[in-house]
Amino acid sequence: MTTTTTTLAGLYSSSSHDHSLKLIILLLVVVLIFVSDAQPENLVKKHRNVSAVLVFGDSTSDPGNNNYILTPFKGNFPPYGKDFANQVPTGRFTNGLLASDYVARHLGLKDNVPPYLDPSLSIHDLRTGVSFASAGSGYDPLTPTISNVIPLPRQLEYFKEYKARLIAEIGKTKTKQSINNSLYLVSAGTNDFVVNYFTLPIRRQEYSLPGYMSFVLKTQLNFLQALWDEGARKIVVAGLPPMGCLPIVITLFSKNAILDRGCIDFYSSVARTYNSMLQNELNLMQFNHAHEGGQIAYFDTYSPLLDAIVGHKYDFKEVKRGCCGTGLLEVTFLCNPHSKICSDASKYAFWDSIHPTQEMYKICFKALQPTIDHMIKG
Repeated sequence: MTTTTTTLAGLYSSSSHDHSLKLIILLLVVVLIFVSDAQPENLVKKHRNVSAVLVFGDSTSDPGNNNYILTPFKGNFPPYGKDFANQVPTGRFTNGLLASDYVARHLGLKDNVPPYLDPSLSIHDLRTGVSFASAGSGYDPLTPTISNVIPLPRQLEYFKEYKARLIAEIGKTKTKQSINNSLYLVSAGTNDFVVNYFTLPIRRQEYSLPGYMSFVLKTQLNFLQALWDEGARKIVVAGLPPMGCLPIVITLFSKNAILDRGCIDFYSSVARTYNSMLQNELNLMQFNHAHEGGQIAYFDTYSPLLDAIVGHKYDFKEVKRGCCGTGLLEVTFLCNPHSKICSDASKYAFWDSIHPTQEMYKICFKALQPTIDHMIKG
């Protein structure tokens, strides 16, 4: 250390070394620029007006909260996570990343969104975003009770707890700014229809299909209003997928599920109708809250999946069954270390009989990206 200091001092004192000093400084600048440019894109915060990404919903956005509760509906064992970093089964119900993880990377916040219930989270983890989602959940209060998972109202309570933890670390003013400037992703509803209404008899005895759709929509809007009341100002709400194209729906409700693996339009038509109702209500909510400066956007998950499955728009080899096992019924514990899996999940639209592959989630994210960019610009 002493030798280096003397040498630099000598450079300053000797005019003969002026050229050498300038060369050293130039090289240092070049190295600094190179190191800065070489940082991974997902570690460079590109959108400084977005504090965090905060996620609510079901298995389409649960990165592992179910690992920490007593439920059979888990995905924290192989072959789940087959294409995640180091092939770690995190609890995500897919082979790799979720769409919410791609959103976090796009925003430059973090590589992936962790589950809120993970006890090892640091304050930095909390400040840049977490997911409160729970696989198997839904807007209907009955839906999460089927598999003993975290209801949406409880996810909202966790969010309030999250705010209190931030206040304890950074104070009320900074917490309010962070909450207002976060991006909120809400993705649920499929379980309400596929698992609850169409598979089990309770709700069908209580509601006609139009009546149940109105009931679910009302509970969804109540949740979104409660989220708004807690300070959310940039909210993206996912619609329903083409439910008649889910491998498990084809298996359960097709007259000949082995020979006929085509989509069942009746169930997809329910999704289309519900999505139209949801969009109308979100537009009204946006209008009513416009004076408060917030934005509530609809995310069309239906079209990318339909384009992949029916339109063959993307380079998938298989769109009618999942990569895990037979791909017809396997999900959670039925997709396990003993299951045979496909050799290349990127060629499959579905990982198991319900959930998309990482590649399909990436396609969904790309469809969502313009909406996010418009929402956060400036």
